[in-house]
Amino acid sequence: MQFTMRRRLVATSIAVALGATTLAACSSDSDGKDAADSGPVSLTYWAWAPGMDKVAAIWNKGPGKEAGIQVTVKKQASGDELVTKIITAAKAKKAPDLVQAEYQAIPTLVSNDVLADITDEVKGTKDKFAPGIWQQVTLGTDSAYALPQDSGPLMFYYREDLFKKYELTVPTTWDEFAETARKLKKEDSSKALTTFSANDSGQFAGLAQQAGAKWWTTEGQKWKVSIDDAATKKVADFWGGLVEEGAIDNQPMYTPAWNKALNTGKQIAWVSAVWAPGVLTTGAPDTAGKWAMAPLPQWSKGENATGSWGGSSTGITNDSQHKEAAAKFATWLNTDEEALAAMVKEGGIYPAATAAQTGGALSKAPDFFSNQPDFYTKAAEIAKTTAPSAWGPNVNVAYTTFKDAFGKAAKAKSKAQFESALTAMQDDTVTDMKKQGFEVAE
Repeated sequence: MQFTMRRRLVATSIAVALGATTLAACSSDSDGKDAADSGPVSLTYWAWAPGMDKVAAIWNKGPGKEAGIQVTVKKQASGDELVTKIITAAKAKKAPDLVQAEYQAIPTLVSNDVLADITDEVKGTKDKFAPGIWQQVTLGTDSAYALPQDSGPLMFYYREDLFKKYELTVPTTWDEFAETARKLKKEDSSKALTTFSANDSGQFAGLAQQAGAKWWTTEGQKWKVSIDDAATKKVADFWGGLVEEGAIDNQPMYTPAWNKALNTGKQIAWVSAVWAPGVLTTGAPDTAGKWAMAPLPQWSKGENATGSWGGSSTGITNDSQHKEAAAKFATWLNTDEEALAAMVKEGGIYPAATAAQTGGALSKAPDFFSNQPDFYTKAAEIAKTTAPSAWGPNVNVAYTTFKDAFGKAAKAKSKAQFESALTAMQDDTVTDMKKQGFEVAE
């Protein structure tokens, strides 16, 4: 959406709990003045990924020194806290030059005129990313508002040894997934294939994405919210049905009890993203070398799609006085071989650039998956199948309602409540958008 269209879509700015956020000293030119004619251009980059200062140091000593562009990284919190802080800074005309933005936050930042349209500055980079990933930084238009940095394609993780013990076949469809869950319960009622968890909305959003959901789109000059569309209803009914019949567990992830279930083999599979090995390493340390990874089950045989759970981008703000210089750094950061290898090493990220997803820093499987040496080769193939997503300006509202409503539905083990929870997500999201002044198509 071009600037004029964005303004039409936003009758008033998104309400953000600004609180007493302290504005940090941002870009070197945050007072609106250009840098001195002599000397290097100084840029400030807000990011939360570990080790980004070390990656920027490589730029500053090499290509940045040659180009006369120096970058200072200021470590930030992620999620809603960063979104609030960057919008606050932008209102005061003190935003940094660059910011690490989660994909679902991009529409909010664009609507608040924080992120600049950098289409011209990043020409030639589109083909370096999977179509489904690139789409997330363009909002489904021809305009780019950021460059993809990392991604989290969904996969199916399972205990290879226990699948063999119980003579289970790795499911390739969701119907097979359900049958596998039932068979395991029949063989050993103390075990569960996996759990449905409502404490991380990103997993459910990724599963809906794989099914073809597009929660936010535009219709003419209005936003259209379709969180309760047919694709998402299918996902909610599927998981709600398994919870209701007791085929899978209903406990939240990331708790001591969940870690113990994975570590002891009480749960033997997990639908997760490419970053799962790190979680398993700390949560289920006794199971190293016993897990394997496979593509996500499909809704119909012959399909080949996955969703995303996590991922972020590098955006350039409208406050930056050096957009071309910032774009040069952002392009290097997210497409250069040395930069990408450094981000993998220092930050543990899974790069969005397809060329960096195999070989180099990812030529060796994670230590926890030493029994699957082709881990990253398989992961790269899966990542290419990432389905398009459609984020809107109040993802935080939808996610908050998900955690509350689906959490209650899971605890009640009620498929009907899963359906009601989805309706609540839709209604709360639409109500909030209208309250904030957005035009919403019925």
